[in-house]
Amino acid sequence: MTVPVAVLLAFAAWTLITLTFGIGLERGFKIASGRAKLTDFPADTPHGSPLYRRAMRAHANCVENLPLFGAVVIAAVATGTSSPALDLLALTFLGARIMQTLVHVLPTPNSSWGAIRFTFFLIQLACMVAMGALIAVAAAPV
Repeated sequence: MTVPVAVLLAFAAWTLITLTFGIGLERGFKIASGRAKLTDFPADTPHGSPLYRRAMRAHANCVENLPLFGAVVIAAVATGTSSPALDLLALTFLGARIMQTLVHVLPTPNSSWGAIRFTFFLIQLACMVAMGALIAVAAAPV
């Protein structure tokens, strides 16, 4: 398994962890204890604690970015592109993704934390662009 493929699997796992621990446990406990029904969690209505709402946004952000990173990794696999630079970019991407999620769910968000979170997003974006460029160059006909 290549490093980018392993990172893609880790990103999917991180997305599931964010869902399970950020959203699923709170909903599950409320439903199991009879404090809520399955229908008490409409997507278009804010509900839950501020931490719960931040976890929902962090999970949604993972879900939004997972297909983009997946497309880059599929391109690498389809073209047989592999390099230490590609591996480093993939690992950097994952580190920035995890940090962005953790900063997102911090209990006391403020504008400084928003800037930090956005910086981690920009790192991820730069990694995907650089990975795409490396793949395009490596796969270009000579």
